Amino acid sequence: MKQFRLRFAPSPTGYLHIGGLRTALYNYLFAKHNKGKFILRIEDTDRTRYVEGAIENLIESLNWAGIEYDEGVFLEDGKLVQKGDYGPYIQSERLDIYKKYVDELIEKGDAYYCFCSKERLDSVREEQKTKGLIPRYDGFCRNLSLEEAQKRIENGEEYVVRLKLPHNKDIKFHDMVRGDIVINTDDMDDQVLLKSDGYPTYHMAVVIDDHLMNITHIVRGEEWLPSTPKHVYLYEVFGWEKPTYVHLPTVLNKDRKKLSKRHGDVSVEDFRAKGYLPEGLVNYLALVGW
Repeated sequence: MKQFRLRFAPSPTGYLHIGGLRTALYNYLFAKHNKGKFILRIEDTDRTRYVEGAIENLIESLNWAGIEYDEGVFLEDGKLVQKGDYGPYIQSERLDIYKKYVDELIEKGDAYYCFCSKERLDSVREEQKTKGLIPRYDGFCRNLSLEEAQKRIENGEEYVVRLKLPHNKDIKFHDMVRGDIVINTDDMDDQVLLKSDGYPTYHMAVVIDDHLMNITHIVRGEEWLPSTPKHVYLYEVFGWEKPTYVHLPTVLNKDRKKLSKRHGDVSVEDFRAKGYLPEGLVNYLALVGW
């Protein structure tokens, strides 16, 4: 039987939210219960939201909570170090890897270059909204030949790369919490995989990394459930075995709304500053929602 491998993969955009700590805790407990490995990976491809010092803070928060991991990014003597056989564990250091797989998708006809401007995309979405349609990309660049696309790139035009979804195909997967889920591609968008700055989107990077790092179970918040069919389809076109999915319900406040800074303490740092014991916070998060 394959060894269970789970990961916690936060973005360094600020202090660790207690919802993130709960996700880390569930990954850690599930891995340990099954004598598996738990990995910390840093997903820092959205450079506009990157916060200096956030990686160090989240590692300190995990250490404070007693959540130990086997591979990934560690803090030693105030410096970030990476340990394990599947590195790098920081996505911004893996750009060449993503580019290789994006090129493979384009060559196979499963992805395409898109040159649409932000203004055009905004205009299309507004028109779709006024007609009561779901706002999404209209496929304007979908049938551009590779030759024409290459010429436009050579001429210095800005572009992104999009996933080329087939028409009217049911994407099926099983979630350990939600059961069997089926989404038709006609209700989905040709997702951007590679941004104009050369960085992959979450949707591309997460599939490549989870496959190459042999992740067997993906335990994450339910806000990622609508994106999962795109990830499942990417596993299919690459011919890879998809992992088992577990989407956890969102941690809510007493008004049954998502926890936010406007409504009080939401980060691990907030609770540490108020003198909460790590055992108390971990115990609460382990049992919330049961």
